Amino acid sequence: MNVKQLFDLTGRVAIVTGGSIGLGRQMAEGLAEMGANLVLCARKKERCEQAATQLQALGVKTLALGCDVKNPSSVQELVDATISRFGRIDILINNAGTSWGAPIEEMRIEHWNKVMETNLTGTFLCCQAVGKFMTAQKRGSIINIASVAGLRGSPPEFQAIGYHASKGGIIAFTRDLAHKWAIHNIRVNAIAPGWFPTHMSEVLIERGKDRMLKEIPLGRFGGGDDLKGAAVYLASDAAAFVTGDVLVVDGGQTA
Repeated sequence: MNVKQLFDLTGRVAIVTGGSIGLGRQMAEGLAEMGANLVLCARKKERCEQAATQLQALGVKTLALGCDVKNPSSVQELVDATISRFGRIDILINNAGTSWGAPIEEMRIEHWNKVMETNLTGTFLCCQAVGKFMTAQKRGSIINIASVAGLRGSPPEFQAIGYHASKGGIIAFTRDLAHKWAIHNIRVNAIAPGWFPTHMSEVLIERGKDRMLKEIPLGRFGGGDDLKGAAVYLASDAAAFVTGDVLVVDGGQTA
């Protein structure tokens, strides 16, 4: 099999949670450019519908759904709708996430729980529901979106300990699940992005831009194409012998 064939995703079906905007939208586009059919889901279905319509121009089939990843029945409806439409699930990207900024001594438990339930429990629920199908078909690639925040602490001016803890949990979850599901030929990996300007991060970046850039050896923030290759690689047969890995995409920030 040549390299082009290894990266080819033609005919495969990918679910991307939080796939309507930001990093999820970028990764979904990368998969579509390599031929994957897409299921985009998020709490705001209308955003998914808009993104799905745009991505159809790449020649793939798409499905837009509303989904709350904190809700087991909503996640199951996502899986059922995907199977009903496409009859298969080859790739799952757990990208849906949120954050909350507050000093630890002031953070309210409901805000901590919201971050944990969305980022970590949501990843668990999606893996669980999709995994039941993937274990039966004896193949699949799961990509959990972690963060460099899950690898290290941050200065006091960045008060988001729930986000850090949830992303660290995703990394541990990814590595353990990779061990558990390798017998089913399911690969489980994570991507840990650094600073990318998104709806969630733009305010922080605007406040600390100069200092942040000094900590990134490549001297810039992540761009609109910088996660495409990572997502396609881990989703494809090019990474057939890669599982339990955390692929850091941060311009050298954690080097």
